[in-house]
Amino acid sequence: MKKNKKVGEVTLAKKLIGIDLGGTTTKFAFIDTKGNILAKWRIPTDISEHGSHIVPNMIKSISDQMRKEDYNTEDFFGIGMGTPGAVDREKGTVVGAYNLGWDIVQPVGATISANLNLPIIIDNDANSAALGEYWKGAGDTAQDVVFITLGTGVGGGVIANGKLVHGINGGAGEVGHITVVPNGYQCTCGKRGCLEQYASATGVVHIAKDMAQTFTGKSRIKELIDGDEDLTSKMVFFLADNGDILANQIVDRVCSYLGLALSHIGNTLNPENIIIGGGVSNAGNTLLQPTTRYFQENAFPSVRDSTKLKLAQLGNDAGVIGAASLALQFRNNQPFAAK
Repeated sequence: MKKNKKVGEVTLAKKLIGIDLGGTTTKFAFIDTKGNILAKWRIPTDISEHGSHIVPNMIKSISDQMRKEDYNTEDFFGIGMGTPGAVDREKGTVVGAYNLGWDIVQPVGATISANLNLPIIIDNDANSAALGEYWKGAGDTAQDVVFITLGTGVGGGVIANGKLVHGINGGAGEVGHITVVPNGYQCTCGKRGCLEQYASATGVVHIAKDMAQTFTGKSRIKELIDGDEDLTSKMVFFLADNGDILANQIVDRVCSYLGLALSHIGNTLNPENIIIGGGVSNAGNTLLQPTTRYFQENAFPSVRDSTKLKLAQLGNDAGVIGAASLALQFRNNQPFAAK
């Protein structure tokens, strides 16, 4: 029996498809209109030959999963997708996703829609994760939410009055490029001192190496750096938790920059929640507590008293849930379902 056909007099509701495209892995989910994951899976992202296999592989994977779950296209409202790079949401194209090999314009939306016979909407991956946390995670029914993701880089998404903010040229939410150190570390964007260079996973290690040069005490971090051994942001936070003096100094500096940047966001937008996600956020309260302290030191009093900093709740599922929520607009342009 088809899962979505009439059972007696009851017709089961249509569903949504979410795609979270990453440079290493592509995640997928079938999701109901209340944001519950019905099935999820992932495939490696094949970036060979300028990323020419990525879209065909996604189409095949969704088709295979539909057969496996005994679904067909009539069982879905549509597809939502989050991707790196610059997205033209009206045309469904992506360009500048260099980690995917997509240095020229890719007609992603048209290709997927034509092959799966479903409408699709595409947005930036950080925006999709923001929507996921807003809808089913730490957003907690608030209508004004900012999401910041601390990973290899730093990205973000802004939701104001329940709607994703894109800006005039799609640049809204680029919180990773807030300047926290004038004339500081060189950023890949071309300017200096961006938050991304201080609060990303690579930024934490960069700060650690700089601070180790002048540190004269005993520290496992200094030993690792002096011995030319690998150091990760995860190790920095772990050692801070375990009393390493240098590690605690590094974490304090990282959090001072992050708290400062978030205070600028708070002073500008005064959202109910600023949600911190991404791999670096796995440090939990070791990151959140000092960041909150620096946020409160730099925030305008009414912002300090009303905007809360919170850790993300959905982990790796935020992207697919948020992406799927984009496709809710194909359901007679209805707003998000209640939590």
